[in-house]
Amino acid sequence: MKIIADKNIPFLKGIAESFGEVIYLPGQDFTKENIKDADTLIVRTVAHFGRENLEGSAVKLICSATIGYDHIDTEYCETHGITWKNAPGSNSGSVQQYIASALILIARKKGFALRGKTLGIVGVGNVGKKVAYIAELLGMRILKNDPPRQEAEQSDEFVDIETIKQEADIITFHTPLNKEGKYATYHLAGEYFFRSLGKKPIIINSARGGIIDTSAIKNAIKNNLISGAVIDCWENEPAIDREYMQMADFATPHIAGYSADGKANASRMSLQSLADYWKLSSDPIEEIIVPEVENRVIDYSAIKSSEKIEEIILKTYDLRTDHIRLITDPSLFSSLRGNYPLRREYPAYVVKNIDNQSDKAVLDSLGFGVE
Repeated sequence: MKIIADKNIPFLKGIAESFGEVIYLPGQDFTKENIKDADTLIVRTVAHFGRENLEGSAVKLICSATIGYDHIDTEYCETHGITWKNAPGSNSGSVQQYIASALILIARKKGFALRGKTLGIVGVGNVGKKVAYIAELLGMRILKNDPPRQEAEQSDEFVDIETIKQEADIITFHTPLNKEGKYATYHLAGEYFFRSLGKKPIIINSARGGIIDTSAIKNAIKNNLISGAVIDCWENEPAIDREYMQMADFATPHIAGYSADGKANASRMSLQSLADYWKLSSDPIEEIIVPEVENRVIDYSAIKSSEKIEEIILKTYDLRTDHIRLITDPSLFSSLRGNYPLRREYPAYVVKNIDNQSDKAVLDSLGFGVE
């Protein structure tokens, strides 16, 4: 079998070769000519896959090491005998970590406490659920909006988007990018959305850039319709709107889901999809091991702040580092993603000398090792 894999997907080299011949290419090089003889593609979101590069190819399986799949023309694939798989939930812990850092830092920058504030979550799937969980632990009131789940489950767990627009102090988006259909999310946050807000919320987008209309949010910032923005996903990546970047309180290069744990999960899921489709042994997948982070032990007793949970969360990931990297040179957007440093999620850390049982329970529930 011939496999062509994006060279920037980690944890594949030396393991994917167990399943067949592997050629590694940059995402932009997945051209019609280059992939025509491949049986399987393992891809990211940097290239689109449809008639333009799949027609006449030998490709039977596309495995995307991402939770999103708007870069795959699913209708074309399904009508031309090409199976496609994504990796739902693979980086949900990573995005949870990113949002926790974003909430803590934006609250400190704006001078308010998170406890008691209302967080509106638009899209409550694998990621949104974890965001809700940690926000509740931080003392926030949660409003959940998810029309597909609401229709399927008929649950009173959800509210409509109007309720979120009227009541939320912070709104965070966690939907797929759907340009058509009943649940279209493309430019969900457009001019009308911002003009009809009840408060002046902070907007967070770590889902897909196209969920927010760039010109509309820029106008919202200029006209004081919102009080802040944390933006990780952008329209027209990597050629992002630099004025928009400068207007955001925190701007990062689409790395919310880029923990090593999330990447390893996505690679495992892609290889599992490959093994299942071609009826091969999945044993080699067990060889994917994530490196340990330096300074994995956090001393609870050494933290002087009264907000010890917040400080511990920031010790695992502080998004200001990624913010500085991007705004220093936004032309490096793709490079910052392709060469992202090791970031580990909470279970990679151990917190010692905890003398507060309530905090110990919270840290344990987030997956930290506790002593």
